[in-house]
Amino acid sequence: MNPRGLHPIFGPNRFKLGIFSANCDGGLTMSLAPERWRADWDDIVAMSKIADDAGIEFILPVAKWRGYQGKANIYGRSFETLTHGAALAALTQRIAIFSTVHVPLVTPAFGAKAIATIDHISHGRAGLNIVCGWNQAEFDLHGVTIDQDSRYDHGLEWFQVWSRLLQGGPEFNWDGRFFKLKRLQTDPVSLQRPWPVVMSAGFSPRGRDFAARAADALFLNVTELDQVPPLLANVAEHAAPYGRSIPVFTMGHVVCRPTRREAEEYFEYFAEQMADVDGQAYYRANHGTTVADGAGRMARPLENRFSRGGEKRYDGEYPGAYPFVGSPDDVAGEMAAMSAAGLAGCTVAFVDYLKEIPFFVGEVLPRLERLGLREAMR
Repeated sequence: MNPRGLHPIFGPNRFKLGIFSANCDGGLTMSLAPERWRADWDDIVAMSKIADDAGIEFILPVAKWRGYQGKANIYGRSFETLTHGAALAALTQRIAIFSTVHVPLVTPAFGAKAIATIDHISHGRAGLNIVCGWNQAEFDLHGVTIDQDSRYDHGLEWFQVWSRLLQGGPEFNWDGRFFKLKRLQTDPVSLQRPWPVVMSAGFSPRGRDFAARAADALFLNVTELDQVPPLLANVAEHAAPYGRSIPVFTMGHVVCRPTRREAEEYFEYFAEQMADVDGQAYYRANHGTTVADGAGRMARPLENRFSRGGEKRYDGEYPGAYPFVGSPDDVAGEMAAMSAAGLAGCTVAFVDYLKEIPFFVGEVLPRLERLGLREAMR
């Protein structure tokens, strides 16, 4: 038996880090820069091993079925996340391996069997990122229609069946609103008990309520640090009725160079001069901009902190991602500020993951250790 408390996402570091979106070409880069990430398998493996050796906590892939069009068509090439997770689980030693599952496309029994398989391959490092769906254009590829009004109800019932399966025990039938299932069972069950770690991204009030009931970690967009306190307060309000407390993470994009000037010049190059404006327009046309909640209009903004109120849009930067742009001291300092604001950690992405992660590991991580946010690898 492997208690979930041993999972890397619950490890000792105060500020956790994850690698995001490296299973997809472009990563978080909506840019025509020719050096942008191609998501070649051997490069993904090499980058993942560097992250694993450095003590980075987790790998979080994106489940994509169609790209964002435009000239770059980022995410047009991607690796499916369950098979991606099983392969990386066999090739790494410490890092947590999440798989992202669109619940309208996968039955709970299949999801239970697949995640249990990865949990055994990884010796208890598997995780599930539940996505209830938002982009109908992607689901058209499968002949599936998303009901926007009931998608979180469907996702919660999916989670209830999935989690019960992984607890083990005798066969059971399920007669619910969305699922009518007979003689449910799976073997082997997961090593993590009672089931593997679950995360979700809940931007709307209903999404946050879903996370409060099903997830062990919640991802939210943050583009300015002053957004963090009201976001965390709102998440706490959603979790309180269920007697739960959920760590909150955000996603970032790192441009780290020896000097701040070098980093800013490169950000200007790939995010403004080489921006895939058509791809950005597709994203904006197909994605919600904000959602309402008790704290007003917030979450999932299309801007990033450099484009807000300015003349430039920096369309080559992924909407809603927090840009860490500067020297190692700058990047470490901003992560320290995130931690002080109450965030549990963030994911990172790079224009070229394999080329840039050694500098990040060699320069930023030691600074985070000196700031008391991470422990040195033993």
